Amino acid sequence: FTAYGLLCATIKDSQHGKWTISDSEDEDNIIPPTKPDTITTSRTTLSPKRNEDNHSVKEPSAPSMGSEARKVAHVNQTIPVKYESNPSPSVKRKRETEEAGWNLSSSDDETPPPAPKKEPKKSDVNPKKKKTEDKRPPSPHGTSYYKEEPADFFETNLLSMNDMYRFYLNKVTGIPKKFNTGALHIKDILSPMFGTLKESVQFNYCFDIPWMVEQYPPEFRDKPVVLVHGEKRESKARLIEQAKPYPHIRFCQAKLDIAFGTHHTKMMLLWYEEGFRVIILTSNLIRADWYQKTQGMWMSPLYPRLPEGSPETAGESPTNFKSDLLEYLEAYRAPELAECIDRIKQHDLSETRVYLIGSTPGRYQGPAMEKWGHLRLRKLLSEHTKPVQNEERWHVLGQFSSIGSMGLDKTKWLAAEFQRTLTTLGKAGKSLVYPSVENVRTSLEGYPAGGSLPYSIQTAQKQLWLHSYFHGWHADVTGRSNAMPHIKTYMRVSPDFTQLAWFLVTSANLSKAAWGALEKNSTQIMVRSYELGVLYLPSAFNMSTFPVEKNVFPASSSSKGFPVPFDLPPQHYSSKEQPWIWNIPYTQAPDTHGNVWVPS
Repeated sequence: FTAYGLLCATIKDSQHGKWTISDSEDEDNIIPPTKPDTITTSRTTLSPKRNEDNHSVKEPSAPSMGSEARKVAHVNQTIPVKYESNPSPSVKRKRETEEAGWNLSSSDDETPPPAPKKEPKKSDVNPKKKKTEDKRPPSPHGTSYYKEEPADFFETNLLSMNDMYRFYLNKVTGIPKKFNTGALHIKDILSPMFGTLKESVQFNYCFDIPWMVEQYPPEFRDKPVVLVHGEKRESKARLIEQAKPYPHIRFCQAKLDIAFGTHHTKMMLLWYEEGFRVIILTSNLIRADWYQKTQGMWMSPLYPRLPEGSPETAGESPTNFKSDLLEYLEAYRAPELAECIDRIKQHDLSETRVYLIGSTPGRYQGPAMEKWGHLRLRKLLSEHTKPVQNEERWHVLGQFSSIGSMGLDKTKWLAAEFQRTLTTLGKAGKSLVYPSVENVRTSLEGYPAGGSLPYSIQTAQKQLWLHSYFHGWHADVTGRSNAMPHIKTYMRVSPDFTQLAWFLVTSANLSKAAWGALEKNSTQIMVRSYELGVLYLPSAFNMSTFPVEKNVFPASSSSKGFPVPFDLPPQHYSSKEQPWIWNIPYTQAPDTHGNVWVPS
């Protein structure tokens, strides 16, 4: 019933309706399949087109789009199924396939079993090559979904930027302008407003190279770019093919030696005439991630060059950010990053106030266990935070866009090692913020927003205990209640929800692959993926706690409150609400575009 026949509609009641599983395996014990060249659904086959793009350059490859859920979102948004109040027993799609030229890659945390091999028809063996005049759609959502932003959508100066915390949300199309004042679009980040760009390094998971190139202003568009990615085999070949029209783009492939690992880090290193800047963010380099989703980033100050002859230890920050960033980059063991590492050493990063928290694939023992993942977070919290009054009443909140396999009960990981990390300051109540089906249905994107929330029925049915922790996505404070989150944040908040003991923004979802899991009687930690985030601790700002900002937008350069991106306190799911699960159908009510969700 789904893209790879993951489900069968056996009549078996469960908490999620009459659905059960044909082949359910969790992320920790299956071998990821090779990414397919063709996406086969029960009603439509999407094959890579070899057409010309909008710049009349041959562009045979499509962007790497991430999870199976995003593939289904592409199908549902490009060729939607309209809601019918009295649908026939068999829901039929009337889909045209002209725009189905998108070829998508593997999942953040979970990879489904391989697709069954399809025998080619005899007539297909040597098909005649037919020249087509079709245009490849400019996005996986098709030609008509995206609207060009008006000129006044973008920032023209830095007056509304709050540079105290340097934490910014992405702009969202379709919300009142005041909620975008002081938020950033990728075109803002790459604009001359922040520096005269000479070169950049883009670390990410999904790329749409033609779109990415267009985000650079014309005067910087041919400056050298290195893309750091985790693609292999066919998807790597497609990525390289995408870049053929752009000779200024080079690649660095991240080593992924542990099954189910992904290169999930999202970071920009921007080299200017005036210095150097780091941006650590949550958005993929595809248009969908910068359009109607809630995303966030930390943007560093402009780092100046050190005087000639400065010692290697010069330019360090009180948070040890420089050496931690260098250690993270060195973990790639990539010759393509050697020049970048040497350049960073020549810059002054002393103004940095955040701590770096990364994950890199490997099995670590001894002191190395505390370098990565959740044990790195635990170490920083234990060393740089002080006990708070009534600590057991301070809540720990986790907010994310994907959920891995937690085990059969909470003692297996979540309420054991991960909880111990998050509650380093003492015992606490736990709340997990993850969109409900209703959140997704009523969102700006409608059901296809769920393509970026790849929680599967296979995983969900094995951990129903987890759902009692779930709270919905509500973000009136930032005007983003209807912009589904792809941001990931973790924090400890006071009993009255007015103060923060710490705040983390990261690429890491709620999964063992991202955060690491202890092994060998807790003498070793195994991390599968590359992840990156920044931790805000009050001590680095000469504060005891961070006050929660009540008026996040329009942003003010004088504000001292921390801009938490969603409403506090979070609201528990109602008795009728369920967590969004991407690979089951939702046909009982239409979304904001009048469509239903049929992950065929």
